[in-house]
Amino acid sequence: MNKRPELQKLNVKNPIHFAAVGFGSGLIYPAPGTWGTLAGWLIGLGVLSLLGNIALWIFALIAFAIGAKICGQTAQDLGVHDHGSIVWDEIAAIWLVLACLPAPTALWCIAGFVLFRFFDILKPYPIKILDRKLHTGFGIMIDDTLAAVFSLIVLYLIDWLV
Repeated sequence: MNKRPELQKLNVKNPIHFAAVGFGSGLIYPAPGTWGTLAGWLIGLGVLSLLGNIALWIFALIAFAIGAKICGQTAQDLGVHDHGSIVWDEIAAIWLVLACLPAPTALWCIAGFVLFRFFDILKPYPIKILDRKLHTGFGIMIDDTLAAVFSLIVLYLIDWLV
């Protein structure tokens, strides 16, 4: 018996679905959000090292803009708002974190990953409220973007204190 029958509606040959599930990373269980974040983190590290933080910041903005459509359409097709396998929002958000780090060192990159996952899972106020109330593609994207912002605030506070 399939424990995730809603995924029978997923068509990974559909480029919108394939992107929404993080090129397959969101289909890894358990913890698809962490796997999606890891995929985005690895891609983001590559972009950061090759093209720099401004390019990655632009990629993150573009990913957010198209993410609302990609995630919203996939959620509608699956019949589940913000299904766990939809991880494009984690990818766009971790790119934002990496693009805005205090410094692009290995330690800051790892700290950014850990803090982002912490805030994405915990969903402190107002993230949890937005996650529950906004049942659109924008809603799927904004909660992870706010988790990224919370992560960056903590990272910059650490940088300031140290």
